[in-house]
Amino acid sequence: MALVSIPSNPIPEGAIDGRIKASDGVELRFARWPARDGGNKGTVCVFPGRAEMIEKYFEVVGELRARGFAVAVLDWRGQGGSARALADLHKGHVGNFSEFQLDLEAFMNEVVLPNCPAPYFGLAHSMGGANLLRAIHEERRWFDRVVLCAPMVDLRIKRYRRLSRLFTRFMSAIGLGFRYIPGGSAVAVSNRPFRGNPVSSDQVRYERIAAIGEADPSVGLGSPTLSWISAAFAQTAEFEDPDYAAKLKLPILILAAGDDRLVSTTAARNFAARLPAGKIVVIPGSRHEILIERDPIRAQFWEAFDAFVPGPNAA
Repeated sequence: MALVSIPSNPIPEGAIDGRIKASDGVELRFARWPARDGGNKGTVCVFPGRAEMIEKYFEVVGELRARGFAVAVLDWRGQGGSARALADLHKGHVGNFSEFQLDLEAFMNEVVLPNCPAPYFGLAHSMGGANLLRAIHEERRWFDRVVLCAPMVDLRIKRYRRLSRLFTRFMSAIGLGFRYIPGGSAVAVSNRPFRGNPVSSDQVRYERIAAIGEADPSVGLGSPTLSWISAAFAQTAEFEDPDYAAKLKLPILILAAGDDRLVSTTAARNFAARLPAGKIVVIPGSRHEILIERDPIRAQFWEAFDAFVPGPNAA
């Protein structure tokens, strides 16, 4: 599937996009961009959150290239332009988060390492952050530094939390994990009304992302399945182990949203406190998707990013 270009969100010039296969045969879409003339800071690999697509990061691609980086972006399996697991293409579905590690391996080995200049830095949002933390924990040594934007260290579910875990695990175990979560639907996440949304207070950026899905509905994604939630619970349960963060030696910067209604900022704080080479910056007033927030909020993100990447030893 070609990248989707609309007037309010054109494809940054110089794009190279294509498809690769994970080791289990799942087709994945990627895109990469060279650094602008004179740029030699390495490559930032961007890993979106659940229900996101490469096109959502065009603005970020431009901002990274303006800083002298090459950029590579992956569509995780089951979303964007990558292959979907179920006949109902609107369902966000995965059986286990270990499947995303296959995507990451294919992307790094077939796209980034052969074609993009070192050093390599990771920039991941939400679910992408959870996937990157798992990769670091499994001692994948691709990145010099990693920035996690509102990472999914834990879901922000307070009521009936234990019951929800048991219910989703049970439904998955008996073969009904393909069903939508209660109240879920095929309506694309990016096409829901701006008013009352939990991800951004910037209406222009929010509606720009919605316009991508309207131009090509195939890149959109609806609610998650019971199996996806069960797998997310299982992954975040691993992060609760105090030794998990302690084993992550890589420099990690967490940018958390002060008004996050989807993932737990408290959990991110606790996790960051256990990182040997990590820190956290909480951006007041930001909703979950910091990178499509208002300019003053995004400016705080970029200030922290620029102070952290490419690091003190860069030339």
